[in-house]
Amino acid sequence: MTNRKMQIIELSLKHIQEKGFTSFSYDHLAKELGVTKASIHYHFEKKGDLGVAVCERIQQGLEGTYKTIQDSAIPVEEKPFAFILQRVKCLEKEGVCPISALQADYQELPQLMQDKLRQLSQMEIDVFVALLKEAKQQGALQATDDLESLAILLISSTKGALQYKRVLGEAFFVKMLEQLKALLK
Repeated sequence: MTNRKMQIIELSLKHIQEKGFTSFSYDHLAKELGVTKASIHYHFEKKGDLGVAVCERIQQGLEGTYKTIQDSAIPVEEKPFAFILQRVKCLEKEGVCPISALQADYQELPQLMQDKLRQLSQMEIDVFVALLKEAKQQGALQATDDLESLAILLISSTKGALQYKRVLGEAFFVKMLEQLKALLK
């Protein structure tokens, strides 16, 4: 992948985290990158093509984080929480989860992007369920057998807390993380 193409994807990802997919145009990207709109169209004919590339970039990050956590020496019962912390580290200071931001714009997205986002959303849940399942098999997480529902609760809580953090500050997010960690013990 060319350096310019990756710059376009990364800048788009930043915009998505800060304001959503519908909040920027190729004109915005071109001005920030100091290139022409034609340069962006060269790499991504339509904004939906760019959106699919951003989804693929998010997927790579999700897969990379999962592999890093899986391969780490972290005790298995701590891996679900470590996964959340690692994903949060990837966000811009005031940004929200890019998957959540894209979900907020879901009805405005082209069909191909909606399909990719649906796959990405399910993958996020599946990865988290896999971490919870491993922890449960090692004797942790005695409270529930419905790991998918627990994964949905934890993911939703984290993403909602990121929204609240924008308004109420870092202390709010830290409190949520403390509760999440306690729940995963």
